[in-house]
Amino acid sequence: MVEKGSMAPDFSLPSDDGGTVTLSALRGSKVVLYFYPKDDTPGCTVEACAFRDTLPRFDGVEAVVLGVSPDSVESHRKFRDKFGLNFRLLADEDRAVCEAYGVWKERSLYGRKSMGVERSTFLIDERGRVVESWRKVKAEGHAEKIAALLES
Repeated sequence: MVEKGSMAPDFSLPSDDGGTVTLSALRGSKVVLYFYPKDDTPGCTVEACAFRDTLPRFDGVEAVVLGVSPDSVESHRKFRDKFGLNFRLLADEDRAVCEAYGVWKERSLYGRKSMGVERSTFLIDERGRVVESWRKVKAEGHAEKIAALLES
């Protein structure tokens, strides 16, 4: 499990824009790395649209926003285009990055247990260190809370 103060596990993942994003290549910038369960579902859409709408505040503090889920690049493209998302979505289809960050967990929904992404966000500083993390995130208001923290 990734803890506050630890180095963020490095990764390279395919992006919805056709490229590959490597975390260590973003050194020198703050990174808001958020993990979400599934494209185009109610809570994930609320969260993604909030990051979209709040992105100018993140740009103002030189922070890069990245969304990660186990969905495919094609699924991410459709999600991005449908909602006009203005940040990159990364495809972690084998869930290796989700597992490295400790967000691939057993979940219970209506009494049924299954594995899935626990909605979580990590704030990574310019040196690649985790300076804050949020687990079991409630989608509503989360992006605004992070933006306010960065602006303070």
